[in-house]
Amino acid sequence: MASKISVVINTLNEEENLPRAIASINGFADEIVVVDMESTDKTVEVSKKLGAKVFFHKKMGYVEPGRNFAISKASNPWILVLDADEEVTQGLSLQIQKILKNPKADYYRIPRKNIIFGKWLKHSRWWPDYNIRLFKKGSVSWNEVIHAVPMTQGIGAELESEEELAIVHHNYDTVEQYIERMNRYTSQHALLRINEGYEFSWKDVITKPSNEFFSRYFFGEGYKDGLHGLALSFLQAFSELVMYLKIWQKEKFAEKDLTISEVNLLMRDEEKELHYWQGDSQFKESGKLADRIRRKFKI
Repeated sequence: MASKISVVINTLNEEENLPRAIASINGFADEIVVVDMESTDKTVEVSKKLGAKVFFHKKMGYVEPGRNFAISKASNPWILVLDADEEVTQGLSLQIQKILKNPKADYYRIPRKNIIFGKWLKHSRWWPDYNIRLFKKGSVSWNEVIHAVPMTQGIGAELESEEELAIVHHNYDTVEQYIERMNRYTSQHALLRINEGYEFSWKDVITKPSNEFFSRYFFGEGYKDGLHGLALSFLQAFSELVMYLKIWQKEKFAEKDLTISEVNLLMRDEEKELHYWQGDSQFKESGKLADRIRRKFKI
């Protein structure tokens, strides 16, 4: 006999997304728990209409502080954490039902298919984007740090990084949405870095955004995602820049005299790094092209 499962969803103004999320879990969810974080739209009304049990939590600006509260309201031994802008594929639904009949672990990492600006990002470090979402109650908990990895107990397992086994995440629909969230997230990340003891360095304004771009576009092969990969790599780099500038802002924009020689020297180092990654990616692609040619002509 399969174990019963509760699906928990934290919400804030999700009346448009929620019906899609709940429709995707109707095949296996024994209970749906929605914890609303001060929505001003019809999220609560929609939740109740769709059969969810609704609870309330104060608005925090990000979801982590409400995760444990939502889980505490679930009455079944197994939990699936879902965001309102996500949905469960049919393949994942069947896999979850299979796991519940004979679980081999206490918690499971599930891949996430991120849809950004209308496209599935298959590279750029956006895939497989594993998240711990399915677990036995009591084996997983969240702290209140934004985007923190949850704490676990027991045996863990990982689903295959296959599209049909992924949670579909309708992440960013517009540039405006990206920038609005970026503004909130960077404020939280800046406070986190300060609380960790970080002291602002002007060099990080150059090196951190550069490294983020290199890691997304070159190391993460974002170039394979076309213009989407290029645009998202730049936006992620910009997000890093904004975060470090907000740390500087917390220090009352402390003045620092910089010579053009200092800046040029650091930029030359970043330029060398850029040339390295350009050469590395070009070499990888040329090698793959040569392999394709050899296979085609059976050389």
